Amino acid sequence: MKIRQALISLSDKRGALDFARGLAAQGIALLSTGGTAKLLREAGLAVTEIGDYTGFPEMLDGRVKTLHPKVHGGILARRDLPEHLTTIAQHDIPAIDLVCVNLYPFRETIAKADVTLEEAIENIDIGGPAMVRSAAKNYTGVAVVTDPEDYPALLAEMLANAGELTQATRFALAKKAFTHTARYDGAIANWLTSLDENNKPQQFPTRLQLAFDCVETLRYGENPHQQAAFYRDPIPAAGSIAGYRQVQGKELSYNNIADADAAWECVKTFKAPTCVIIKHANPCGVAVDISLLAAYEKAFMTDSTSAFGGIIAFNGTVDIDIVTAMNERKHFVEVLIAPAYTPSAKAMLASKQNLRVLELPLSNVYNDFEIKRVGGGLLVQTPDKFNVQASDLKVVTKVAPSAAQIEDLLFSYRVAKFVKSNAIVFCGGGMTLGVGAGQMSRVDSTRIAVIKAQNAGLSLAGSCVASDAFFPFRDGLDVIAEAGAKSVIQPGGSMRDEEVIEAANEHGIAMVFTGARHFRH
Repeated sequence: MKIRQALISLSDKRGALDFARGLAAQGIALLSTGGTAKLLREAGLAVTEIGDYTGFPEMLDGRVKTLHPKVHGGILARRDLPEHLTTIAQHDIPAIDLVCVNLYPFRETIAKADVTLEEAIENIDIGGPAMVRSAAKNYTGVAVVTDPEDYPALLAEMLANAGELTQATRFALAKKAFTHTARYDGAIANWLTSLDENNKPQQFPTRLQLAFDCVETLRYGENPHQQAAFYRDPIPAAGSIAGYRQVQGKELSYNNIADADAAWECVKTFKAPTCVIIKHANPCGVAVDISLLAAYEKAFMTDSTSAFGGIIAFNGTVDIDIVTAMNERKHFVEVLIAPAYTPSAKAMLASKQNLRVLELPLSNVYNDFEIKRVGGGLLVQTPDKFNVQASDLKVVTKVAPSAAQIEDLLFSYRVAKFVKSNAIVFCGGGMTLGVGAGQMSRVDSTRIAVIKAQNAGLSLAGSCVASDAFFPFRDGLDVIAEAGAKSVIQPGGSMRDEEVIEAANEHGIAMVFTGARHFRH
C-alpha cells in the first residue's frame, strides 16, 4: 500500500529533517505539529500544520492538538473495508498512511533532582500515545515510526518499493510502537506510585512496571531440561555485563552469563591490577598486584582445581603474556572478560575456538534495583554499593592491625562481598588463600576455607580473614587462630560480640568491625 501522506510530530527531533526530506522526495505530503512543523518549514519543506488541517487551532497550552476525528479517522480507517473508506470520504478525511511520533520527555523530566509534580504531569503526553496506538492498531494500512534509528532503513525500503512498506515491516513497527507506549506508561506509573503523601518520590513504587528486551534465546537454563533466555535493560547500566561484546567463541549459556556477571561485578570494584576467577558464582581466586599477569598467577594459585572450567575477569588490557601463562598451566576457561585485548593476545586466543572472549568497558555504575523472582512475586532491593574503606574500620581488640594488615583486610572484605553466604575468606599479600562459601554454619565455612588453603599448599600463618557477617559464637575465631591467621575483619553486631572479641584477644588476633554486612544469597 503506497504511502501518500505522513504525520510527523516529534519531541526527539534527531534525524527528523533527513527523514522528512526523504519522504517529500518520494512525493509524500507532510502534516506536522507546532515545533516540528516550524523545523520542517524553516528547512524549506512544504508542510501543513495540524491546526490548518483540522480547522481547529492547538489549544489549552498545547494539550489539545491532534485529538481530532480528522486525524484519528485518517489513521484508523481500515483500507480493506469499503464502508470505512466511504465514511472518511463523506467527512472529507484524507487517509494518513504513516505516523512518525515520539513522546514528551517524561523520563528525562523526572530524572531532574528538583522536578515538581506539576512539571512531571505537564510532560505526560496524551495525543502522542493516542496517535501511536491508533497507527499501530491499524498496521495493515498504516506505518508507525517511533524510533529515529529506523528512518534510513524505512526510506530505503520505500524507495525500492515505489513508496510502499511491506506488511511484515509495518507489523514489526507496530510491535515496537506498542512497546514504546507501554514503557512510557510504565515509567509514569512507576514514578507516580512512588510518591509519598507529600508528593516526594520514594525508593520503591507501589506498582512496579518492568521492561526488558530479549537479547537471545539460550540453549537451555541452569540444566538442559530448562528453557531460558537473556533479557537486557532497554538502557543498561554502563559497564554492566549486559553490554558485553563477544570477540570470539561459542554462544554464552545461562550459567556463563550468571558467572560472568559475578566475575565482572567483583573485578571492577578494584583499582589495582586485578584478576578474579569465578566458579559457580563464587570467587575461587582473587588477587591484586603490580601487573595483571602477576595478579592472574596469584589468583590461579588459590585454588587451581576449582579454577578449571571457571570464568576469568581482568580489570585491564589482556596481553600475550597472560594468554601464554594460561596456556602453560593448561587452564581450561569457559569465559574470559576484560576491557581490552592486545592484537597478539587476540591472535593467540583465536586458536581456542570454544573459549568465549568478552570485551566490556569498566564502569562502577550500578543497576537501580536488584530483582529476584520468588513464587508469586519479586524481591526487590537496592544494590550493595558499600565498599569498605580504612576510615570505616573500628578496632575492637587490644591488638591493632598494622598498615599492611589493614590493606589485606580491606582486600579480603571486598572479596567476601562477592562470596555466597556464609562467607569466610583468608587472604594475604593481596591474594585469596582459602575461600569458604555457602555453608549453613559460619564455622563450617571457616573450616572449608582452611581446607582449601591446605589443599593448595598455601600457608595461613599471619593471614587475615574476612567474614561477610558477624560471628555468632567464638568457635569460628578458634578455627581461625588455629590456622595461623593474625587479623580479622567482620561487621560486628552479634549479641555475643564480647565473647568473640575476648576470643580474639586470647589468641592475640587483631580484629576490626565495619558495621556493614555483605550477605549474598
